[in-house]
This record gives sequence, C-alpha cells and structure tokens, in this order.
Amino acid sequence: MKIMPSLPLRLALVPLVLAVAPALADQTPETVVVTASPPDPVGNDAFSVVHVTAQDLRAQPQLDAALKEVPGLSLFRRDDSLSANPTTQGVSLRSIAPSGAGRALVTLDGVPQNDPFGNWVIWSSLPPEDMGGAEVVRGAGAGPYGAGALTGVIALDEATGTGVKAADVSSGSHWQKRVAASGGAELDRFEIFASASAEASDGWIPVGPDQRGAADDALTLDARNASLRVQTTAMDDTLISARFSAYQEHRDSGLVSTTSAASGETASLTIARPETANAIGWRLQLWLRDTGFSNTSASVGADRAFTTPSNNQYATPATGWGGNAALRGEWAWLNWEVGADARLAEGESRELYSYNVANSAYTSRRRSGGQTSVAGLYAEGAGRFDGWLVTVGVRADDWSSSNGHVIQSSLASGATTLDAVFPQKSGILPTGRVGVRRDLDDGFYLRSAAYEGFRAPSLNELYRPFRLGNTQTLANPDLTPEELYGAELGGGWESGGFSLDGDVFANQLHRAVTNVTLAACPANFPCTLMSGVTLIQRQNVGDINAVGVETDAHYRIADNWTATAAFDYVDAHVQGGSAAPQLTGNRPSQAPRWTVTGGLEVTPLAPLSISANLRYESARFADDQNTLPLAPATTVDARVAWALTHAFSIYVFGDNLFNARVASTASVAPTSAGGMGIVTNYSAPRIVGGGVSFAQ
Repeated sequence: MKIMPSLPLRLALVPLVLAVAPALADQTPETVVVTASPPDPVGNDAFSVVHVTAQDLRAQPQLDAALKEVPGLSLFRRDDSLSANPTTQGVSLRSIAPSGAGRALVTLDGVPQNDPFGNWVIWSSLPPEDMGGAEVVRGAGAGPYGAGALTGVIALDEATGTGVKAADVSSGSHWQKRVAASGGAELDRFEIFASASAEASDGWIPVGPDQRGAADDALTLDARNASLRVQTTAMDDTLISARFSAYQEHRDSGLVSTTSAASGETASLTIARPETANAIGWRLQLWLRDTGFSNTSASVGADRAFTTPSNNQYATPATGWGGNAALRGEWAWLNWEVGADARLAEGESRELYSYNVANSAYTSRRRSGGQTSVAGLYAEGAGRFDGWLVTVGVRADDWSSSNGHVIQSSLASGATTLDAVFPQKSGILPTGRVGVRRDLDDGFYLRSAAYEGFRAPSLNELYRPFRLGNTQTLANPDLTPEELYGAELGGGWESGGFSLDGDVFANQLHRAVTNVTLAACPANFPCTLMSGVTLIQRQNVGDINAVGVETDAHYRIADNWTATAAFDYVDAHVQGGSAAPQLTGNRPSQAPRWTVTGGLEVTPLAPLSISANLRYESARFADDQNTLPLAPATTVDARVAWALTHAFSIYVFGDNLFNARVASTASVAPTSAGGMGIVTNYSAPRIVGGGVSFAQ
C-alpha cells in the first residue's frame, strides 16, 4: 500500500503562500471584517439550528462535554473525552443511533475534524479557549456540508482578536490538571492567532468496586495541542489564511497493560472574498490531515483476576486531504451558492495479534487498510419574500472504497499466511434538502424541512478487525454508505429575554452500519472463532426508524438570572430485514429515549457568579441484542466564580457533584465458576477542583 510522503514536505506550500502574501496585501487596512470561517449556508434559518457561544463552550474543560448541553448530542457512550478511548469518540446527533465512528460531521472553519482512518474526533485537540462559537445543525446536511453530515453538523468557528483572548489554569480531584490559552496579535499587515493547551488526569477505575479485580486499572489522560493561524487581507477584501495545528495524547485504557496514543497535524489554506451587492463572493480551501494512532488491548480472565494481551495495534498511519470551492451571490430576492468539495483518505493499521501465553509473545502480524474518497457538486438557493424563507439544496457525490487489503504473516518465519485483497466499490449518490420558514407577528415563526444525507464507511469499519476484552469485532469490506431520510416540523418564539424553539421529526437510517453479533464466522472476512469470545461484525442492517421531539428554551429572568431548559425524546427501533432479522424491534445500541438538560446562571453580587447544569438520560442498552441494559443517569455540574477584574476570575467547580454512578457500557465476562457474568463500566465520578480563568 502506498503511504504519502512526510507531512513537512507536503506543507512546503504554506511558507510560500505567506511569502507572497505581502505583495498581495493592501498598505491600508480595510474596515471589512473577513474571517476564515465559511458563511452560514444561505437557507440555514429554515432548519433546526442551535448556536453555542464561546462562553458556553468554555464552561467545561473538554469541548465535547460542553457541547453535550445540546440534547441528543453525544459520543458513542456516556463517557466524555476525559476518559473515552479515541475509537469511541465519534459524535452523533438526535440519539438516533450513536456509533464509535460517529454520524455527525465536525468542522473547524470549514475543515473536517473527523479522523481520516476511523472518523472519530480527537476532542483534546480542540480546546474550548480556541473557539469563537459553534453552530449545531440537526438533520442530514446536504448542500455545502457534504457527505458525513448524516445526523447533522457541528460547525466550529475559531476565535479571533488581539491580545490574550482566553486562558485557564485549573486542578481537580483524581490529579486532574489543565492549562490553556489563546490569543492574537497584529504584525504589519498580518493577523496572527495561536492557542495551546495541556491536560492530564490520573483517572479512575471504570469498573465498580463490587466487580473489579487485579485486571482493572485506571483510565488516565495526558494530552497537549497547539495551533497557529496567520492571515492577511488583500486590497480587494480577499482573505488569505494559513493554519497549522498539532496534537498528541496518551491514555491508559482501564485494563492492566492496555494503552492508546493518538497524534496528528492539520494544515489548511483558505482564500476567500465575501459577496457584496455588486460582486459575487468566492471561497477556496485546501486542507491536509496526517494522523497516527496506536492501541493495545487484552482479554480478561475469570473474575477479572488477570489480563492476557490480545492485540497490539502499534501504528496506524493515515492521511486525509481535500478541499472545497464555492461561488456565492445575491440576485434580488434570491441568495445562492454553488460549489464542489472532495475528501480523500488512506491509511493502514499495523498490529501484532495471536498472543502465545507460554512464550509471552505475539505470533502473528497483520496489516489492514485501504483508501476511500468522496467528491461532490452542490447548489443551494434561498428566497426571502413577505416573511417567507424558502430554500432548496441539491448534491451529487461520487464515493469509492479501494485498495482494501488484509495481509497476515507469521512472526517466527515471516511467511505470509493470508493475503486478502478486496474489490473496489463505488457509486454516485444524489442527496438534497428543502426548507420553509414563515416569520409571523410578535416574534413567532414556523418552519418545516425535509432532507436526505449519507455517510460512507470509514477505513476502520471496512478493513480493520480487532479484539477488545472478550469481544472480537470483524471488519466488512462489503459495507456501502448508510443514508438518512428525514422530515421535521417546528417553530418557535422570540420575545425580550425569552426564546423557544422546538420540532417534531421522523428519520429513517437506511442500511445503517451496525455491530451485529454472529454465531459463526462470515464468508466475506477471514476469521477464527474462539471459545468464550463474543463475535460481532459491522454490517449494513435494514433500517433504523426514529421519531422524536426536541425543544430548547432560554429565559433571561432578570439582568442577573438566566435559565435554560431542553429535551430530546427519540423512539428508535431497528428493522433488521434479511441482513439481521434477529435485531428487528430492538433499540439501537447506546441510544436513550430521553435526554433532558437544564441550566441556571445567577449573579447575586457584581463579582460573584454561580452556575449549575443538570443532565438526565433514560436507560439505554450496551449491545445490539438489548441484553445489556444501562440504568438511567442524572448528573449535576456546578461552578462558582469570583471576578477579580473585568477579565480575571477565580473559581471552584464540581462535575457530577452528587457522585452519580453513570453506567457507560457493559460486557459479558467469564467467572471462576465456569459461567459468564455481566460487568458494568462507569463514567467519571465526582470531580471537584478550582482554577483561574481569563476571558476578554
């Protein structure tokens, strides 16, 4: 398999662009504000959109934890990125069917942040201090969002400004510690913005005291990242922006001698000019992501007395690259945008497996990987007249998976024991969305939308088998894109300090990629069935049908009192069809029916602020067969801050303040009596601490 050259060679273009930028820049700064973040799609107001402010994002040290205040937004399990393995950090919206690969697209100033190999998101690489806000669009995102926006889009904007923008130093229980800062400066005609953060935690043992044994260890984290953006504006308001970021993280994974590590770099170049009343706007963006991942796993002995190494994924080099281009303009009552985008990925998992206990050594080596690509054209228009907004968007995407392979060899002899090459799969998928909004008197509005989107399977799902604990998961090179069809009807009211938005929706996830428990090895992927090991494979099952209600409310009770409340109810069921009839009628794994959040911010004294947030989730199942239930959970987070100046504050915090036991997953494990028992893992216990923060 061909792996692309090293990242520094491919970044040679960036300094060249910066070198020629002064010749393009005007000597006199313009007053037009242009940023690297793409403008909102022309008809976004017709869809279910939640705006999250920079202040709200900085309320939690982990960005994904802050975003979970949007009901229905979740990682695969109830863990957040403080403890979650990267392979479970895929993010989904609306609780339709969470997955480790995620079913939502995450972008930062238009650049995809989903990993090129596994589609998960390394949230520790996105510190809240670097963010200027987020826009969460629920529902399949055709139009400019492109492939991958199956259940929605989380569009992040990087912060701007000069001087120190935000900073935080904190420490808490379980030896949790964190430092982060972001800020900018103007240097001649250039604007520079940078951020950096580092965090660590000695963690906790996820298995409850009544079940844990010598095999159990703490979940730990050691992560750091940095980013730099340099941009300038030419004399015709054309923005030239180059950004580079890098991250590293290391984790102990909760079992003795099991760890994971992730690292990567992202580079992007954006050249854009905003549209005006007399000129068409345009935007061109190129980006490159170079990532690595390693992970060790182990099987667990009876009564969790010991672990045995099962897999050493020592390297996973992967590269993603792509770009997007768009034209945008306004004709009388019509706003329009046309464009194209492409995303390509290649990667390979390299690992040792088949552990020989007698010799304390692995006996086999495996390389598995391939290439994927998605490229599309889109057009979207929005018309506004007499209080109406009507928007229509269409796309056509060409997708493919190719060069898939699994090569296995003996470590002792070097002889190849398996050389499997999988045929290329490809196709063209049309998608689209349409929305209508009617603004009424006194701040009321109604909206309705219908949409279709798709997500192509990741390299990890297509080609990489693995074993975790006593569960063996097989890849599936026959996977095809999963599609979502949906419609919704909603409305809201905005008046003074009160706002309310809600909708009802019906979605069908067609050919959903789901883990399916098997009784025997399948014909399409090499496999050895071992005693006491649960065998599952990623498969396209029939459909997942979901109907739901979601609502968000904000109320500024007084100048010093603000309350928020939101809920998400989703009734989702699997129709397995001929592919998985045993799943018909079941709820998707890790999908709760109810998610309820609430918050209160109070400023009883000028320097004193108090905030509290509540999150409730109903029961869910840890497995596709609905045999491993996870109990409902309610958590409360609180923070008390005292402002020393208009920007500096000291604070104390309590996450999961009442130390609720939040079950994140469950699995079947052997017992000394010769049977099998259920072992439950739990998310973070109570964490209390304090810190110093700065925010402009």
